[in-house]
Amino acid sequence: MKRRTRNISVIISGMPSVGKTTAANAIADKYGLKHVAGGDMLKEMAIERGYKPSGSEWWDTLQGMAFLSERERNPNFDKEVDQRLEKYLKTGNVVMTSYSMPWLVRDDGLKLWFHASQKTRASRLAGRDSISNSKALVIIRKRDAENKRLYKKLYDIGFGEDLSPFHFIIDTNKMTAKEVAQASTKIVGEYARAKNEKTR
Repeated sequence: MKRRTRNISVIISGMPSVGKTTAANAIADKYGLKHVAGGDMLKEMAIERGYKPSGSEWWDTLQGMAFLSERERNPNFDKEVDQRLEKYLKTGNVVMTSYSMPWLVRDDGLKLWFHASQKTRASRLAGRDSISNSKALVIIRKRDAENKRLYKKLYDIGFGEDLSPFHFIIDTNKMTAKEVAQASTKIVGEYARAKNEKTR
């Protein structure tokens, strides 16, 4: 059952394939929030530029990699994504998955960082996309390096290293997707209750 909450925002960040989307969907469903994903915004911009993204594995196709190369050459891509995301945060009642927003907005809501090793995340990616663990590990390592390089270049962010913006850090290494979702929804519930008490 969805619970009625006052105007709240939740931002979940973490390295690729750490479980952000599953948790965000659970939080959105339980508390009646809108789920907004940075990756979806990026896909919207890809469509606007003539690409045809489909599915989470699209980024690893030739077309997806071509778009990512174009994106890397043009910093305005990611800055525009972040501008669109910030507008959603300002309206409230949203749970957002984003790599960069926790560092870019100061006081907008609850910020959660999900942690898991590259080996754990590669195993999850392999199971999700039906690929070998070795191939998944190569993809994970490449994405991690690209994200760190990109956000350092764009905003001087120590992505995955500077965790000071976050209220909670959840180690998901030994947790199932369901357990991560349960832990996250519990934290959000406590945050929502505390905020409701302050506004009474």
